[in-house]
Amino acid sequence: MTDTPAVTAARIEVARRRGELLDTVHELQARLAPKTLASEAWEKAKNKGADLAEDAVDAVKARPVAVSGVAAALGLFLARAPIKDAAVKIYDAMTSRRDTKAARAALNPSHQPDEPALEEALDERALPITETAT
Repeated sequence: MTDTPAVTAARIEVARRRGELLDTVHELQARLAPKTLASEAWEKAKNKGADLAEDAVDAVKARPVAVSGVAAALGLFLARAPIKDAAVKIYDAMTSRRDTKAARAALNPSHQPDEPALEEALDERALPITETAT
C-alpha cells in the first residue's frame, strides 16, 4: 500500500510533533524533579540570606551606636535571670558580712565597748541575725 504525498507529509509532521512533545515532557520532568526543586530552593534561600546579611552590615555601619545599644539591651534582657541572681548573691553576701561583723563585735568579750552601745548594736542586729540563722 502506497501512501499519497499528503499522508506521508502528515506522518512526518506527527512524528516531528511527537518528538517535540517528548522533549517538552523530559524537560518538565527534569525541572520538577525533587532534587532540582530542592537545589533551586536552597540557592534562593542562600541568596536571600546573603542579601539580608549585607543589609544588616550596612545598617550597622550606618548607625553603630544605636545597634550596640540595641545589642546591649537584648543581652541584658536575655541575661536578666543570671544578673538578678548575681545581684541577690552580692547583696546577701554584703548584708550577711555586716551582720556577722556586728554579731562578732557584740559577742567578743575581749573588745566590748560601753554597755549602752553594746545593747543598741544587739537590738539593731537581732532581727537580721535570726533571719540568716534559720
